Amino acid sequence: MIKTEHLTKSFDGYTAVNDITCTIPDGCIYGMVGSNGAGKSTFLRLITGVYKADTGSIFYDNEPVYENPSVKARISYVPDDLFFLPGSNILRMADFYSHIYPNFDIERCKYLTDAFKLDLKKNIATFSKGMKRQAAIILALSCKSDYLFFDETFDGLDPVMRNLVKSLICQDVIERKATAFVTSHSLRELEDICDQLALLHNGGLVLENDITSLKTQQFKLQIAFPFAFDEGLFKDIPHSCFKKLGSVANMIVNGDKNVIVSELEALKPTLLDVLPLTLEEVFTFEMEALGYNFEDVLEG
Repeated sequence: MIKTEHLTKSFDGYTAVNDITCTIPDGCIYGMVGSNGAGKSTFLRLITGVYKADTGSIFYDNEPVYENPSVKARISYVPDDLFFLPGSNILRMADFYSHIYPNFDIERCKYLTDAFKLDLKKNIATFSKGMKRQAAIILALSCKSDYLFFDETFDGLDPVMRNLVKSLICQDVIERKATAFVTSHSLRELEDICDQLALLHNGGLVLENDITSLKTQQFKLQIAFPFAFDEGLFKDIPHSCFKKLGSVANMIVNGDKNVIVSELEALKPTLLDVLPLTLEEVFTFEMEALGYNFEDVLEG
């Protein structure tokens, strides 16, 4: 388990990470979304021990990560800005990694390189942007680390490779009980693989929750009656974002779907539709409830 408490990091007077406290459970896929400059990469460099925090603490099972080789040996990290040894190929990089990571699996490295249709002996400098990212992902997954960190994981990958990478990350979490941390600009990219999601804005953690709760605690309703009505009719129904267009009202409801639908059916509506919410809609409504404009957060 990873725990951060009141984590802060500044550069030349600019606060990139501002008082972040969070817990990342073992054996989960933790996703973090945010716009450019939100602090995602800085946060990743802090929790992987690349940067030292100005204030606050980071612990892996009660051990600090910064300048702690025993903890870092359990971490694989694919940064947004990739680095390979000059003139190296995947085979040379694999040899380098094998001297750092005790569980490095060369056979898995060869298997994944073949699966990604890359050449083990070809100079990585000649690879395309997407191929370089694939090579970095292959090496990280071959380390068989307890903790896997991917910054902008899917950047530069085509749809087929994106799905392959998602499957491999899920496989490691399920079969090896690894913990994966993934950042992205896109909620849709992370929605189908993450157990938990966090939203970072201006260096601060605005929202953090598990996917199941986010999706099951709220749902959307369309409702109409043969008589005039306003929001007051639903004063006993926990809801938000009430909007009425003509005779049809739309609202987001919080609570037990079956119980609430039964209560509304007792009012004899002429229309009652229960609609699923996308994760982006859930985040939008959660953000609005906190006083944020969600679109400004992701586009700012």
